[in-house]
Amino acid sequence: MTTLSMMEPRQRPRERMRTSGAAALSEAELIALVLRTGRRGRGAVSEAHELLNAAGGLQGVARLSVAELEARPGVGPAKATALTAALELGRRLAREEMAAAPSLDRPEAAGAYLVASLRGHRQEVFGVLSLDVRHRFIAEHQLSIGTRRQAPVEPSELFRRALMDDAASVILFHNHPSGHAEPSLEDLDLTRRLAKGGRSVGIDVLDHLIVAGSTWTSLRSRRPDLFDVG
Repeated sequence: MTTLSMMEPRQRPRERMRTSGAAALSEAELIALVLRTGRRGRGAVSEAHELLNAAGGLQGVARLSVAELEARPGVGPAKATALTAALELGRRLAREEMAAAPSLDRPEAAGAYLVASLRGHRQEVFGVLSLDVRHRFIAEHQLSIGTRRQAPVEPSELFRRALMDDAASVILFHNHPSGHAEPSLEDLDLTRRLAKGGRSVGIDVLDHLIVAGSTWTSLRSRRPDLFDVG
């Protein structure tokens, strides 16, 4: 088993980051830099590979709680909190980048942001992005967290938040913890009802994005008729 001390200095993750940048490192190498050390006879990179494999990839690692990370062999409290903090910084950076985006009139920008924002959730979350008259980001509201299969939605609370933000339009979103971004019949019906409700209070529902892991589906792109409430 190769450990960091057995590698040539130029091959070690820290040195490669300094010379080539963070993007040149694999996910395992980046996690290894956070873990810093492995167990006796095992390097940090090997520990990181084992963690990624056990969790099903980076998405799975991001969904682990601090307690679940602590329970992993060779991790413990200090490493678990450091890794959780690093992942949370990534989510917060995504939110800041969203706030700086010039416009969200295309679903790609909102989709990329929501993939990062919802990455750690194991339950279904329903929420809304409030936008101004130029479709620029104002705020994100996660309005309900449900079971693994369903999050309750209260339309009055959704539009109350949007009105308090002085939003001109909104993008609805929810995640599918199952990993499949296909809309259900309930998703389609809810979208139609909320688009109609938005029109009645003067708020345009631009889209409804369903996020599943690293993928997402735009209902506006798939079913534009849901938003045609005349």
